[in-house]
Amino acid sequence: MAATLSDIVESSEAERLATGFVFTEGPLWHPDGYLLFVDIRRSQIFKLVPGGEPELIRENSGESNGMTFDSQGRVVICEMVNRRVTRMEPDGSFTVLADRWDSKRLNRPNDIVGKTDGSLYFTNPGRERLPPVDVDMAFNSVHRIRPDGTVDVVIPNVDYPNGLAFSPDERVLYVANTRPGQYILAYDVHPDGTVSDGRRFADMPSADATNGVPDGMKVDREGRVYCTGPGGCWVFDRSGERIGIIRLPEYPANCAWGEADNRTMFFTANTSIYRMRMKTPGTLIPRAG
Repeated sequence: MAATLSDIVESSEAERLATGFVFTEGPLWHPDGYLLFVDIRRSQIFKLVPGGEPELIRENSGESNGMTFDSQGRVVICEMVNRRVTRMEPDGSFTVLADRWDSKRLNRPNDIVGKTDGSLYFTNPGRERLPPVDVDMAFNSVHRIRPDGTVDVVIPNVDYPNGLAFSPDERVLYVANTRPGQYILAYDVHPDGTVSDGRRFADMPSADATNGVPDGMKVDREGRVYCTGPGGCWVFDRSGERIGIIRLPEYPANCAWGEADNRTMFFTANTSIYRMRMKTPGTLIPRAG
């Protein structure tokens, strides 16, 4: 029998943990027991212990967006306005991991995910949002940062790549395309880290982009894909069949697994942070636990 949302979602409704922001994004659960997230419009990064008050930990973050961990558990950040990917060091300084590919300056790095081999994959949309004089790259794209620091392009010529996530076995890479069209792409991942056979995995249509577009993405241990989008968080089975849409008081832009059993999903939803309990744990960030 096909799964329904009631088979997946344990919470009866979303719990709001914090509010009063402009546009929240980039959620990342830290194994030490707190959530990191950004307020893009204010270029701020916050730390939130559930039950407590948000703590501002970084100002002037260059419109930071997606975050993940590297293989040593250090926080890695996409900085859209600064057009780079950085790593937060234990002393609070930031190391630039990528700001160019093939000597060309990146567009606006948006979201990032790690792989168990220590590499990092990030989306690089926003070419059309830059002044023409500042454009170096001829296309929007998805890139990989190898463990040795080399920056590759793994998917060129994507319309507007946004969120991304791996299947539990890391054999499939999912990429949300925000516009034009609203859909998720799937690519086969090879042992050398390259990808191929890009295909339409699922459509997320809406005539009203003001209530969300395909954006942040996560996967649970059963291979179901959760993608924030029009009206809520869309859930698909591993074949791309839509199971349903998780509705929240505000439309979400991104989501993250967290808490001790990794069955809590945190949502960055417009002005607020929410959480809901799920019945299936999410995939763990490689070597972050």
